[in-house]
Amino acid sequence: MITGAHVLLYSENPEADRAFCRDVLGFRSVDAGEGWLIFALPPAEVAFHPVDEETRTQRHAGHSLLGSVLYLMCDDLDATLKSLQKRKVKHTEIEEERWGIRTTIVLPSGGELGLYEPKHASPLDLQTD
Repeated sequence: MITGAHVLLYSENPEADRAFCRDVLGFRSVDAGEGWLIFALPPAEVAFHPVDEETRTQRHAGHSLLGSVLYLMCDDLDATLKSLQKRKVKHTEIEEERWGIRTTIVLPSGGELGLYEPKHASPLDLQTD
């Protein structure tokens, strides 16, 4: 039985980005040893998109894995960005798409995470019995 998902993010400065996730985003974490933090993420959903010129599979441990992009989701992008700006978090341009309003937030390493307010239906809203 599958019990969860583990996302790998490769960073030029993992220590700074771990501190950001802990201190700025407030994600809970456990220390897997020697300061290697593993974070609990909010509920997640997954969608499969076709490969195009910008997307490719990745090699990991000698195997071809699907490429991926991580977007954090929020209920109100404007309010979320205002809250993050108070903590000195920068973001890129805001763009309106058919599926949501999106931007990226800039991590201490210079890497970016997608952030969006969805317009689409979400499986997270489904009722469970």
